[in-house]
Amino acid sequence: MSDIEDDGIERITVLAKEFMPAAMEYHRREMGKQGFSLAGPIVKRKYFMIEGPGDPEALFEGEAHYAATFTRQKPSD
Repeated sequence: MSDIEDDGIERITVLAKEFMPAAMEYHRREMGKQGFSLAGPIVKRKYFMIEGPGDPEALFEGEAHYAATFTRQKPSD
């Protein structure tokens, strides 16, 4: 559900149809205890997938969803 980029930051993005479930995910999963913080505002967006040179395909039938992105520094091994 998350990846660690070359910059050493782990990112998790949660998508939800409504604002409140996206906002509450931080508390529900106790992400603060795991070192995560909210990376920016929770905003509603449309999502598209593109593979190759063709046209992008709308995800979720073109319906906008709220996105909450949480980040933390790569955990020490």
